[in-house]
Amino acid sequence: MTLAKDLFKKIDGYKDFIIDLQTQMTACPAITPHEEGGLGESAKAEVLLKALKAMKFDEIKVIDIKDPKSPTGVRPNIIAKYYGENRQKTLWVMAHMDIVPPGDLSLWKTDPYKVVVKGDKIYGRGVEDNQQGLVSGLLVAKAMMESGVRPPVNYALLLISDEETGSQYGIAPIMKKYGKLFGKEDTFLVPDSGNPAGDMVEIAEKNMLWLKITTTGKQTHASTPNNGNNAFVASSHLIVALRELYKKFPKKDRLFGDVPYSVFEPTKKEANVPNVNTIPGSDVFYLDSRVLPCYTNEEVLKEIGKIVKTIEKKFKVSIKVDVLINEKSKPTDKKSDIVKLVAQSVKAVYRNNPSAQGVGGGTVASFLRNAGYPAVVYSKLDETMHQPNENSSIKNTMGDAKVFTLVALNLK
Repeated sequence: MTLAKDLFKKIDGYKDFIIDLQTQMTACPAITPHEEGGLGESAKAEVLLKALKAMKFDEIKVIDIKDPKSPTGVRPNIIAKYYGENRQKTLWVMAHMDIVPPGDLSLWKTDPYKVVVKGDKIYGRGVEDNQQGLVSGLLVAKAMMESGVRPPVNYALLLISDEETGSQYGIAPIMKKYGKLFGKEDTFLVPDSGNPAGDMVEIAEKNMLWLKITTTGKQTHASTPNNGNNAFVASSHLIVALRELYKKFPKKDRLFGDVPYSVFEPTKKEANVPNVNTIPGSDVFYLDSRVLPCYTNEEVLKEIGKIVKTIEKKFKVSIKVDVLINEKSKPTDKKSDIVKLVAQSVKAVYRNNPSAQGVGGGTVASFLRNAGYPAVVYSKLDETMHQPNENSSIKNTMGDAKVFTLVALNLK
Protein backbone atom coordinates (compact mmCIF):
# COMPACT_ATOMS: atom_id res chain seq x y z
CA MET A 1 0.00 0.00 0.00
CA THR A 2 3.03 2.26 0.43
CA LEU A 3 3.49 2.42 -3.34
CA ALA A 4 -0.17 3.28 -3.81
CA LYS A 5 0.06 6.05 -1.21
CA ASP A 6 3.07 7.55 -2.99
CA LEU A 7 1.13 7.56 -6.26
CA PHE A 8 -1.88 9.05 -4.48
CA LYS A 9 0.29 11.95 -3.31
CA LYS A 10 1.36 12.54 -6.88
CA ILE A 11 -2.28 12.58 -8.02
CA ASP A 12 -3.21 15.05 -5.26
CA GLY A 13 -0.69 17.47 -6.76
CA TYR A 14 -2.26 17.48 -10.22
CA LYS A 15 -5.02 20.05 -9.66
CA ASP A 16 -3.50 22.63 -12.02
CA PHE A 17 -2.88 19.94 -14.64
CA ILE A 18 -6.53 18.84 -14.41
CA ILE A 19 -7.84 22.37 -14.86
CA ASP A 20 -5.45 23.14 -17.71
CA LEU A 21 -6.29 19.98 -19.69
CA GLN A 22 -10.02 20.43 -19.09
CA THR A 23 -9.73 24.02 -20.29
CA GLN A 24 -7.93 23.05 -23.49
CA MET A 25 -10.32 20.19 -24.32
CA THR A 26 -13.45 22.21 -23.61
CA ALA A 27 -12.29 24.93 -26.02
CA CYS A 28 -12.46 22.31 -28.82
CA PRO A 29 -16.19 21.49 -29.20
CA ALA A 30 -16.03 17.87 -30.35
CA ILE A 31 -19.58 17.66 -31.70
CA THR A 32 -20.36 15.14 -34.41
CA PRO A 33 -20.09 16.57 -37.94
CA HIS A 34 -23.48 15.00 -38.55
CA GLU A 35 -24.98 17.76 -36.35
CA GLU A 36 -25.28 21.28 -37.77
CA GLY A 37 -22.00 23.07 -37.17
CA GLY A 38 -20.29 19.99 -35.69
CA LEU A 39 -16.54 19.85 -36.32
CA GLY A 40 -15.79 16.41 -34.91
CA GLU A 41 -13.00 15.35 -32.57
CA SER A 42 -9.87 16.28 -34.55
CA ALA A 43 -9.02 19.49 -32.70
CA LYS A 44 -9.51 17.86 -29.30
CA ALA A 45 -7.44 14.87 -30.44
CA GLU A 46 -4.54 17.22 -31.26
CA VAL A 47 -4.72 18.68 -27.75
CA LEU A 48 -4.62 15.20 -26.27
CA LEU A 49 -1.85 13.96 -28.53
CA LYS A 50 0.31 16.88 -27.45
CA ALA A 51 -0.29 15.99 -23.79
CA LEU A 52 0.33 12.27 -24.38
CA LYS A 53 3.54 12.85 -26.35
CA ALA A 54 4.89 14.96 -23.48
CA MET A 55 4.60 11.87 -21.28
CA LYS A 56 6.50 8.55 -21.37
CA PHE A 57 4.07 6.25 -23.16
CA ASP A 58 5.76 3.37 -24.94
CA GLU A 59 3.26 3.38 -27.80
CA ILE A 60 0.99 6.06 -29.21
CA LYS A 61 -1.20 5.25 -32.18
CA VAL A 62 -3.99 7.10 -33.99
CA ILE A 63 -6.70 5.15 -35.80
CA ASP A 64 -8.50 7.41 -38.27
CA ILE A 65 -11.96 6.28 -39.34
CA LYS A 66 -13.09 7.92 -42.57
CA ASP A 67 -16.06 10.26 -42.33
CA PRO A 68 -16.74 12.46 -45.38
CA LYS A 69 -18.79 14.87 -43.28
CA SER A 70 -15.85 15.66 -41.01
CA PRO A 71 -13.85 18.79 -42.00
CA THR A 72 -10.70 16.66 -41.78
CA GLY A 73 -12.29 13.69 -43.55
CA VAL A 74 -11.69 11.42 -40.56
CA ARG A 75 -12.71 10.77 -36.97
CA PRO A 76 -9.58 10.08 -34.86
CA ASN A 77 -9.25 7.42 -32.17
CA ILE A 78 -6.17 7.39 -29.94
CA ILE A 79 -4.33 4.53 -28.28
CA ALA A 80 -1.58 5.24 -25.72
CA LYS A 81 0.10 2.27 -24.02
CA TYR A 82 2.49 2.14 -21.04
CA TYR A 83 4.17 -1.25 -20.77
CA GLY A 84 3.76 -3.38 -17.68
CA GLU A 85 5.91 -6.21 -16.37
CA ASN A 86 3.68 -8.62 -18.32
CA ARG A 87 3.26 -7.23 -21.82
CA GLN A 88 0.83 -9.96 -22.84
CA LYS A 89 -2.07 -8.48 -20.87
CA THR A 90 -3.47 -4.95 -20.84
CA LEU A 91 -5.77 -2.94 -18.61
CA TRP A 92 -7.53 -0.51 -20.92
CA VAL A 93 -9.19 2.69 -19.71
CA MET A 94 -11.59 3.76 -22.43
CA ALA A 95 -13.10 7.24 -22.61
CA HIS A 96 -14.72 9.19 -25.43
CA MET A 97 -13.69 12.54 -26.86
CA ASP A 98 -16.99 13.62 -28.43
CA ILE A 99 -19.59 15.71 -26.62
CA VAL A 100 -23.22 16.69 -27.09
CA PRO A 101 -24.26 20.24 -28.13
CA PRO A 102 -24.87 22.73 -25.29
CA GLY A 103 -28.59 23.09 -26.02
CA ASP A 104 -30.39 26.27 -24.98
CA LEU A 105 -27.59 28.77 -24.29
CA SER A 106 -29.93 30.97 -22.23
CA LEU A 107 -29.91 28.25 -19.56
CA TRP A 108 -26.13 28.44 -19.17
CA LYS A 109 -24.61 30.79 -16.60
CA THR A 110 -21.24 30.61 -18.37
CA ASP A 111 -19.91 30.10 -21.90
CA PRO A 112 -20.15 26.30 -22.35
CA TYR A 113 -16.83 26.25 -24.23
CA LYS A 114 -14.83 28.35 -21.76
CA VAL A 115 -13.98 26.58 -18.52
CA VAL A 116 -14.94 28.35 -15.30
CA VAL A 117 -13.62 27.01 -11.98
CA LYS A 118 -15.57 27.60 -8.78
CA GLY A 119 -14.07 25.84 -5.80
CA ASP A 120 -14.10 22.10 -6.52
CA LYS A 121 -16.22 22.49 -9.66
CA ILE A 122 -15.14 22.90 -13.27
CA TYR A 123 -17.95 24.19 -15.53
CA GLY A 124 -18.22 23.61 -19.27
CA ARG A 125 -19.77 21.33 -21.88
CA GLY A 126 -18.13 17.93 -21.79
CA VAL A 127 -16.19 18.40 -18.54
CA GLU A 128 -18.05 15.51 -16.88
CA ASP A 129 -19.11 13.57 -19.98
CA ASN A 130 -16.55 12.25 -20.66
CA GLN A 131 -13.55 14.47 -19.95
CA GLN A 132 -13.53 13.74 -16.22
CA GLY A 133 -13.04 10.02 -16.82
CA LEU A 134 -10.52 10.69 -19.58
CA VAL A 135 -8.44 12.91 -17.29
CA SER A 136 -8.65 10.42 -14.41
CA GLY A 137 -7.30 7.70 -16.67
CA LEU A 138 -4.45 9.94 -17.83
CA LEU A 139 -3.49 10.91 -14.26
CA VAL A 140 -2.81 7.26 -13.42
CA ALA A 141 -0.24 6.98 -16.20
CA LYS A 142 1.27 10.37 -15.32
CA ALA A 143 1.76 9.38 -11.67
CA MET A 144 3.31 6.00 -12.53
CA MET A 145 5.63 7.48 -15.14
CA GLU A 146 6.85 10.29 -12.89
CA SER A 147 7.48 7.75 -10.12
CA GLY A 148 9.25 5.28 -12.37
CA VAL A 149 6.64 2.61 -11.64
CA ARG A 150 5.76 -0.19 -14.06
CA PRO A 151 2.41 -1.90 -13.32
CA PRO A 152 2.05 -5.71 -13.36
CA VAL A 153 0.33 -5.57 -16.78
CA ASN A 154 0.20 -2.95 -19.53
CA TYR A 155 -1.79 0.18 -18.78
CA ALA A 156 -3.40 1.77 -21.85
CA LEU A 157 -5.73 4.60 -22.74
CA LEU A 158 -8.26 4.15 -25.54
CA LEU A 159 -9.73 7.53 -26.46
CA ILE A 160 -12.53 7.15 -28.96
CA SER A 161 -14.76 9.21 -31.22
CA ASP A 162 -18.50 9.10 -31.84
CA GLU A 163 -19.75 7.59 -28.57
CA GLU A 164 -22.68 9.98 -28.34
CA THR A 165 -24.19 9.12 -31.72
CA GLY A 166 -23.76 5.38 -32.17
CA SER A 167 -20.00 4.65 -32.33
CA GLN A 168 -20.04 4.26 -36.12
CA TYR A 169 -16.70 6.11 -36.26
CA GLY A 170 -15.35 4.88 -32.94
CA ILE A 171 -15.27 1.59 -31.08
CA ALA A 172 -17.55 -0.29 -33.52
CA PRO A 173 -15.18 -0.16 -36.53
CA ILE A 174 -12.17 -0.52 -34.22
CA MET A 175 -13.54 -3.81 -32.88
CA LYS A 176 -14.34 -4.95 -36.41
CA LYS A 177 -11.17 -3.90 -38.24
CA TYR A 178 -8.53 -3.61 -35.52
CA GLY A 179 -9.64 -6.26 -33.04
CA LYS A 180 -6.15 -7.78 -32.95
CA LEU A 181 -5.06 -4.77 -30.89
CA PHE A 182 -6.71 -6.45 -27.93
CA GLY A 183 -5.39 -9.62 -26.31
CA LYS A 184 -7.51 -12.49 -25.08
CA GLU A 185 -6.64 -11.67 -21.47
CA ASP A 186 -7.26 -7.92 -21.73
CA THR A 187 -9.77 -6.20 -19.51
CA PHE A 188 -11.48 -2.81 -19.63
CA LEU A 189 -12.44 0.08 -17.37
CA VAL A 190 -14.94 2.55 -18.85
CA PRO A 191 -15.32 5.73 -16.75
CA ASP A 192 -18.52 6.89 -18.45
CA SER A 193 -21.32 6.28 -15.96
CA GLY A 194 -21.75 6.59 -12.23
CA ASN A 195 -23.58 8.26 -9.39
CA PRO A 196 -22.86 10.89 -6.70
CA ALA A 197 -22.36 8.23 -4.02
CA GLY A 198 -19.67 6.56 -6.11
CA ASP A 199 -20.98 3.14 -5.15
CA MET A 200 -22.19 1.87 -8.54
CA VAL A 201 -19.95 -0.66 -10.25
CA GLU A 202 -21.80 -1.03 -13.54
CA ILE A 203 -21.58 -4.51 -15.05
CA ALA A 204 -24.74 -4.75 -17.19
CA GLU A 205 -26.85 -2.68 -19.55
CA LYS A 206 -30.23 -3.20 -21.08
CA ASN A 207 -30.49 -3.92 -24.78
CA MET A 208 -31.25 -0.78 -26.79
CA LEU A 209 -33.90 -0.70 -29.51
CA TRP A 210 -34.80 2.62 -31.14
CA LEU A 211 -37.54 2.70 -33.75
CA LYS A 212 -38.91 5.26 -36.17
CA ILE A 213 -42.57 4.49 -36.85
CA THR A 214 -44.31 6.07 -39.85
CA THR A 215 -48.07 5.80 -40.29
CA THR A 216 -49.52 6.60 -43.72
CA GLY A 217 -53.20 7.32 -44.33
CA LYS A 218 -54.78 9.89 -46.65
CA GLN A 219 -54.65 13.66 -46.28
CA THR A 220 -57.85 15.67 -46.63
CA HIS A 221 -59.63 18.79 -45.40
CA ALA A 222 -60.61 18.58 -41.72
CA SER A 223 -64.23 19.35 -42.59
CA THR A 224 -64.50 16.20 -44.73
CA PRO A 225 -62.82 13.42 -42.74
CA ASN A 226 -64.74 10.80 -44.71
CA ASN A 227 -62.68 11.73 -47.78
CA GLY A 228 -59.40 10.90 -46.05
CA ASN A 229 -57.82 8.70 -43.45
CA ASN A 230 -56.34 10.37 -40.38
CA ALA A 231 -52.81 9.03 -39.90
CA PHE A 232 -52.48 10.93 -36.63
CA VAL A 233 -55.46 9.11 -35.11
CA ALA A 234 -54.11 5.72 -36.16
CA SER A 235 -50.65 6.64 -34.91
CA SER A 236 -52.08 7.72 -31.55
CA HIS A 237 -53.91 4.42 -31.16
CA LEU A 238 -50.68 2.62 -31.99
CA ILE A 239 -48.84 4.51 -29.25
CA VAL A 240 -51.45 3.39 -26.74
CA ALA A 241 -51.43 -0.18 -28.06
CA LEU A 242 -47.66 -0.36 -27.65
CA ARG A 243 -48.12 0.04 -23.88
CA GLU A 244 -49.05 -3.66 -23.98
CA LEU A 245 -45.36 -4.40 -24.38
CA TYR A 246 -44.96 -3.83 -20.66
CA LYS A 247 -47.34 -6.77 -20.07
CA LYS A 248 -45.76 -8.94 -22.76
CA PHE A 249 -42.28 -8.54 -21.27
CA PRO A 250 -42.92 -8.31 -17.52
CA LYS A 251 -39.78 -9.83 -15.98
CA LYS A 252 -37.75 -7.89 -13.44
CA ASP A 253 -34.07 -7.96 -12.55
CA ARG A 254 -33.00 -6.39 -9.26
CA LEU A 255 -29.56 -5.73 -10.72
CA PHE A 256 -31.13 -2.73 -12.49
CA GLY A 257 -32.14 -0.91 -9.33
CA ASP A 258 -35.04 1.55 -9.48
CA VAL A 259 -36.10 0.48 -12.99
CA PRO A 260 -35.75 -3.32 -12.82
CA TYR A 261 -37.98 -3.95 -15.84
CA SER A 262 -37.88 -3.39 -19.60
CA VAL A 263 -38.93 0.06 -20.82
CA PHE A 264 -40.93 0.90 -23.97
CA GLU A 265 -41.50 4.64 -24.32
CA PRO A 266 -42.67 6.85 -27.21
CA THR A 267 -40.41 9.89 -27.31
CA LYS A 268 -39.78 12.16 -30.28
CA LYS A 269 -42.76 13.28 -32.40
CA GLU A 270 -42.30 14.81 -35.84
CA ALA A 271 -44.59 17.56 -37.07
CA ASN A 272 -47.22 16.40 -39.56
CA VAL A 273 -49.32 19.14 -41.21
CA PRO A 274 -48.57 22.84 -40.60
CA ASN A 275 -52.19 24.03 -40.43
CA VAL A 276 -55.13 23.23 -38.17
CA ASN A 277 -57.71 22.49 -40.86
CA THR A 278 -55.92 19.61 -42.59
CA ILE A 279 -56.15 15.96 -41.61
CA PRO A 280 -52.63 14.52 -41.85
CA GLY A 281 -51.93 11.72 -44.26
CA SER A 282 -48.65 10.86 -42.58
CA ASP A 283 -47.51 10.80 -38.97
CA VAL A 284 -44.14 9.90 -37.46
CA PHE A 285 -43.08 9.12 -33.91
CA TYR A 286 -40.20 7.30 -32.26
CA LEU A 287 -40.05 4.50 -29.69
CA ASP A 288 -37.14 4.09 -27.27
CA SER A 289 -36.98 0.58 -25.80
CA ARG A 290 -34.53 -0.60 -23.12
CA VAL A 291 -34.90 -4.35 -22.90
CA LEU A 292 -33.68 -6.62 -20.11
CA PRO A 293 -30.95 -9.01 -21.31
CA CYS A 294 -33.22 -11.97 -20.54
CA TYR A 295 -35.21 -10.97 -23.65
CA THR A 296 -33.98 -10.36 -27.19
CA ASN A 297 -34.74 -7.35 -29.33
CA GLU A 298 -35.99 -9.76 -31.98
CA GLU A 299 -38.69 -10.95 -29.59
CA VAL A 300 -39.75 -7.36 -29.03
CA LEU A 301 -39.78 -6.56 -32.74
CA LYS A 302 -41.93 -9.61 -33.42
CA GLU A 303 -44.50 -8.48 -30.84
CA ILE A 304 -44.46 -4.92 -32.19
CA GLY A 305 -45.13 -6.38 -35.64
CA LYS A 306 -48.28 -8.07 -34.35
CA ILE A 307 -49.53 -4.83 -32.78
CA VAL A 308 -48.78 -2.89 -35.95
CA LYS A 309 -50.80 -5.32 -38.08
CA THR A 310 -53.79 -4.95 -35.76
CA ILE A 311 -53.71 -1.15 -36.07
CA GLU A 312 -53.24 -1.30 -39.85
CA LYS A 313 -56.29 -3.52 -40.22
CA LYS A 314 -58.45 -1.51 -37.83
CA PHE A 315 -57.68 1.93 -39.31
CA LYS A 316 -56.88 0.94 -42.89
CA VAL A 317 -53.46 2.56 -42.85
CA SER A 318 -49.95 1.36 -43.65
CA ILE A 319 -47.27 1.48 -40.99
CA LYS A 320 -43.52 1.30 -41.56
CA VAL A 321 -41.13 0.46 -38.72
CA ASP A 322 -37.51 1.51 -39.23
CA VAL A 323 -34.88 0.24 -36.79
CA LEU A 324 -32.49 3.04 -35.86
CA ILE A 325 -30.51 1.31 -33.11
CA ASN A 326 -30.53 -2.40 -32.32
CA GLU A 327 -27.88 -3.17 -29.72
CA LYS A 328 -27.59 -6.11 -27.39
CA SER A 329 -25.43 -6.10 -24.31
CA LYS A 330 -24.10 -9.15 -22.53
CA PRO A 331 -23.40 -8.61 -18.82
CA THR A 332 -19.96 -8.88 -17.24
CA ASP A 333 -19.82 -11.73 -14.72
CA LYS A 334 -20.08 -10.13 -11.29
CA LYS A 335 -17.71 -12.81 -9.98
CA SER A 336 -14.95 -11.85 -12.44
CA ASP A 337 -11.62 -10.57 -11.12
CA ILE A 338 -12.03 -7.08 -12.56
CA VAL A 339 -15.43 -6.57 -10.93
CA LYS A 340 -14.12 -7.66 -7.53
CA LEU A 341 -10.98 -5.57 -7.92
CA VAL A 342 -12.84 -2.41 -8.91
CA ALA A 343 -15.26 -2.81 -5.98
CA GLN A 344 -12.36 -3.31 -3.55
CA SER A 345 -10.53 -0.30 -4.96
CA VAL A 346 -13.62 1.93 -4.77
CA LYS A 347 -14.20 0.94 -1.16
CA ALA A 348 -10.57 1.64 -0.27
CA VAL A 349 -10.60 5.12 -1.83
CA TYR A 350 -14.10 6.39 -1.06
CA ARG A 351 -14.85 4.42 2.12
CA ASN A 352 -18.28 3.39 0.84
CA ASN A 353 -20.01 0.10 0.06
CA PRO A 354 -19.97 -0.37 -3.72
CA SER A 355 -22.11 -2.99 -5.43
CA ALA A 356 -22.42 -4.46 -8.91
CA GLN A 357 -25.37 -2.88 -10.71
CA GLY A 358 -27.02 -2.59 -14.12
CA VAL A 359 -28.24 0.53 -15.94
CA GLY A 360 -30.83 1.37 -18.54
CA GLY A 361 -28.57 3.70 -20.48
CA GLY A 362 -26.05 2.46 -23.02
CA THR A 363 -22.27 2.82 -22.98
CA VAL A 364 -19.51 1.62 -25.29
CA ALA A 365 -18.83 -1.16 -22.79
CA SER A 366 -21.52 -3.16 -24.57
CA PHE A 367 -19.27 -3.52 -27.64
CA LEU A 368 -16.55 -4.98 -25.44
CA ARG A 369 -18.82 -7.30 -23.50
CA ASN A 370 -20.39 -8.64 -26.66
CA ALA A 371 -16.89 -9.44 -27.92
CA GLY A 372 -16.22 -11.46 -24.78
CA TYR A 373 -14.12 -8.98 -22.81
CA PRO A 374 -14.81 -8.27 -19.12
CA ALA A 375 -15.67 -4.59 -18.83
CA VAL A 376 -16.60 -2.49 -15.82
CA VAL A 377 -18.07 0.98 -16.04
CA TYR A 378 -17.18 3.18 -13.09
CA SER A 379 -16.94 6.85 -12.12
CA LYS A 380 -18.00 8.98 -9.20
CA LEU A 381 -20.17 11.56 -10.94
CA ASP A 382 -22.45 14.41 -9.95
CA GLU A 383 -24.60 13.43 -12.96
CA THR A 384 -24.70 16.80 -14.70
CA MET A 385 -23.91 15.38 -18.14
CA HIS A 386 -26.00 16.69 -21.06
CA GLN A 387 -27.44 19.38 -18.76
CA PRO A 388 -26.99 23.16 -18.86
CA ASN A 389 -24.10 24.22 -16.60
CA GLU A 390 -22.50 20.78 -16.78
CA ASN A 391 -19.74 20.52 -14.21
CA SER A 392 -17.03 18.15 -13.01
CA SER A 393 -15.58 17.65 -9.55
CA ILE A 394 -11.81 17.96 -9.20
CA LYS A 395 -11.95 15.75 -6.09
CA ASN A 396 -13.84 13.08 -7.99
CA THR A 397 -11.35 13.28 -10.85
CA MET A 398 -8.51 12.64 -8.42
CA GLY A 399 -10.49 10.03 -6.46
CA ASP A 400 -11.30 8.02 -9.57
CA ALA A 401 -7.66 8.21 -10.63
CA LYS A 402 -6.76 6.64 -7.29
CA VAL A 403 -9.35 3.90 -7.85
CA PHE A 404 -7.87 3.16 -11.28
CA THR A 405 -4.36 3.22 -9.77
CA LEU A 406 -5.27 0.49 -7.29
CA VAL A 407 -6.80 -1.57 -10.09
CA ALA A 408 -3.67 -1.11 -12.23
CA LEU A 409 -1.34 -2.08 -9.38
CA ASN A 410 -3.29 -5.20 -8.41
CA LEU A 411 -4.48 -6.65 -11.71
CA LYS A 412 -2.40 -9.73 -12.51
